[in-house]
Amino acid sequence: MLEKTSETVNYALLNLKASKLIFRDWSEERAVRIRSSIAVISSVLLGVGGIGFAAQDKYTVQVPGGLAFSEFRGYEDWSVVAISENGGKIAVILGNPEMINAFRAGVPGNGKAFPDGARMAKIHWMPKKQEAYPGAPTVPGIQHDADFMVKDSKRFADSGGWGWASFQYDAASDTFSPTTEAGAPPQGHDAKCGFACHTLARNRDYVFTEYGHR
Repeated sequence: MLEKTSETVNYALLNLKASKLIFRDWSEERAVRIRSSIAVISSVLLGVGGIGFAAQDKYTVQVPGGLAFSEFRGYEDWSVVAISENGGKIAVILGNPEMINAFRAGVPGNGKAFPDGARMAKIHWMPKKQEAYPGAPTVPGIQHDADFMVKDSKRFADSGGWGWASFQYDAASDTFSPTTEAGAPPQGHDAKCGFACHTLARNRDYVFTEYGHR
């Protein structure tokens, strides 16, 4: 009877060890699978991240020998000065707080000049019709370019105190590049690219845009 009990105990112990080995092997196999899954997911996430990082940072673009896009960082949130339509394109003109405050104070109609630090942005789009909307309104389509001007009477003393820059937008690659002399209108590779044109508005401190009533 005792021998039988001993055999039963030994058999139970062997089964327990076997179960532990099976469980250990299963756990190790499961751990390997989990680690493999994590590696695959990480690779996918890194790949997606790599695509994001490959996109252009427009604020790194600069006109050779001229203004940098980064000098107008945050222009997307500036207040609207006015809108315009010319040459088959529609545009919105934006101003930073210094520019807007000057307009509201009556500049340039009061004979005063815009202060240093005043900045403007002009975003052009190709127009498109929204046929499905009431009245089929004309709205912005593909962006064409982004133009900028900044007042710095010392830095740009020989161009009316203003510096200009224009950046062409390419929708296919979602990138900006400095507008060249082959553009329309031609743009030189310096901060005075808009000076020749803006001399027509010399008596308005070289600013064509009028602040729209609101």
